[in-house]
Amino acid sequence: MKKLIYVMAIFALAFQACNGGNKDAKESADSLNSAKDTTSNVAATGGIAVEEADAKFTTQAAVGGMAEVELGKMALEKSSNPQVKEFATMMVKDHGMANTELMAIAKQKNITLPSTVDDEHKKKMDDLSKKTGVDFDKAYVSAMVDGHKSTLKLMEDESKDGKDADLKSFATKTAPIVQSHLVMINKINDSMK
Repeated sequence: MKKLIYVMAIFALAFQACNGGNKDAKESADSLNSAKDTTSNVAATGGIAVEEADAKFTTQAAVGGMAEVELGKMALEKSSNPQVKEFATMMVKDHGMANTELMAIAKQKNITLPSTVDDEHKKKMDDLSKKTGVDFDKAYVSAMVDGHKSTLKLMEDESKDGKDADLKSFATKTAPIVQSHLVMINKINDSMK
């Protein structure tokens, strides 16, 4: 696992270096999608089949999903709390499936997705990797509560306001799953106080 994290870190740094180093993976994907915007130069870029707001939803959802999977894997390795491990297993499975579905939609719509998590999630992963035992469990659970609150809002907003039918459907289908995750992680959080 340490080798995987090391390889991912090297890849992320190389990716950032190729993209000028000032943008994280999500910002780079958003920039590429803006350049492909169908209102500008379709002939040169191939265009994207969605509006900019839907493309940004897709990149944000992809980054969040990747982070949930990676943090879940970290929790499976570092936690000794059975509730945390059960939740982490669910994160890897559920968010992994959602990520696969989102990638298929993005490919169909010609939306560029980030290949790694953004700087905010990298920092969270780095901070968590330095913790052990109960400190890790508490920090992981807290991160999952915050993450699922923001992801739920993201899904609900896209479900209401999204223009693309496929992305809107994805968000509508995913929101109740995220809601159930939030209920479960809140219970785990309450039991740790």
